Amino acid sequence: MAKNFKDLTEREILALAITLEEEDSRIYGDFAEGLRETYPATAKMFDEMQEEENGHRRSLIETFRERFGEHIPLIRKQDVKGFIHHTPVWLVRPLGIDTVRKQAEIMELESRRFYERAIEKSTDASVRKLLGDLAEVEAKHSAKAESLQEKYLTPDVRKEEDAANRRLFVLQIIQPGLAGLMDGSVSTLAPVFAAAFATRSSPDAFLVGLAASLGAGISMGFAEALSDDGSLTGRGHPWIRGAVCGLMTAMGGIGHTLPFLIHNFHLAMTAAVIVVVAELAVISYVRHRYMDTPFLSATLQVMVGGALVFITGILIGSS
Repeated sequence: MAKNFKDLTEREILALAITLEEEDSRIYGDFAEGLRETYPATAKMFDEMQEEENGHRRSLIETFRERFGEHIPLIRKQDVKGFIHHTPVWLVRPLGIDTVRKQAEIMELESRRFYERAIEKSTDASVRKLLGDLAEVEAKHSAKAESLQEKYLTPDVRKEEDAANRRLFVLQIIQPGLAGLMDGSVSTLAPVFAAAFATRSSPDAFLVGLAASLGAGISMGFAEALSDDGSLTGRGHPWIRGAVCGLMTAMGGIGHTLPFLIHNFHLAMTAAVIVVVAELAVISYVRHRYMDTPFLSATLQVMVGGALVFITGILIGSS
């Protein structure tokens, strides 16, 4: 079972820091190998970043031995709550420059937040100084990465990587919002249209859709807010993410519920179907625009899923 960060001892925090530096070093090595043929300049940059991480790890081990002795416990990311699960690099082939940049930026953000939070938690003066030094090293590493970027990345490569600047926006707003919009738009189709076809009454369909949308919004909002506190992942404040996810979930369901305010059932049904198509098109575009999903693939996935749920609602309501 994963342990809360706040429950870690100072010895465990330092051991975790050693593991993080070692893991980051090996990941940078994988990045370099995966990019060497297509992006040799960027691969060279990651070679030097790997060596930098190795130096950090050696310094950490030396400090740990002086402070706590020879035995260093194995504490990994998965043993502590709050870290993002990254797709193993060896599963990502061919290795794209955007994929590498996004993951490297998340790693840097996690490390910096880890050290900053560790300083706040420590009460021992000597350990606070130690963690402060580590945070400073991490800041220098970020500066080093920037200088390497200036040294090795050509204008063309840099242009290709500019899209990574939107990472935080995608991480904190787009991802929870898209998850909510997809859930609200798709999951409420069945109850709304089942109620509509079963009762042939616009007011009844509206009440069912409103209840389903608000219920789904509350459920998804709490689920997102409780998924992690964002302190180490950079995903932002949990309740802001939860609010975004919950609001978009409710909006996704209410969108095709509002047409049932029209008293004429057939006119309301026609308007609702048009809104559903528009919702699914918006979801497809957002997935294509921000999640690097090919538009045709995103459209087929969303439309097929939505159609299946829609048909399910109609069949149940007509039975």
